[in-house]
Amino acid sequence: MSTGPRPPSTRSGKALRTPGTQPGPASLDDTDRKLLALLAEDATRTYAELGKLLFLSAPAVHERARRLKKDGVIKATVAALDAARLNRPLLAFVHVDTTSWAVTRQLLALQELSDVEEIHTVTGESAMLLKVRTRDTQSLEQLLARIHAIEGFTGTRSYIALTTYLERGPSPEL
Repeated sequence: MSTGPRPPSTRSGKALRTPGTQPGPASLDDTDRKLLALLAEDATRTYAELGKLLFLSAPAVHERARRLKKDGVIKATVAALDAARLNRPLLAFVHVDTTSWAVTRQLLALQELSDVEEIHTVTGESAMLLKVRTRDTQSLEQLLARIHAIEGFTGTRSYIALTTYLERGPSPEL
């Protein structure tokens, strides 16, 4: 049992990645990549359905999926939600400027807000990039006010998406 400090976690309970660390690439064969593509397209398919598409037995597909989960390649099985139907139609990307890395770490507290979907540290003129979905511009303004209240924050630039043509995760293809 570890007695060291626990890493910060997201509202879903998953640990946040330590800055600067990246896991190594997984060892994947062509069948693994095809399985990942099929699951990314529709994760509700049964192992039997996937087996037919991959020319494998259902237990063989189950074993591959279990291994891919254990290896961290499949991080979660989630539902893709329609933001507009959930009354969060406004998608914005917010560039946040800070005076130091310590302030950037304070901004991680924003993960507790349901409007904040993603938080990234970035290179360039900004320290962080937030992906947020809100009900309307007034809700976005309230979120920006919370950011502006953080000591050491120096500015934001917000970009509202008019139309999203493509939104997906990483491709399993090489």
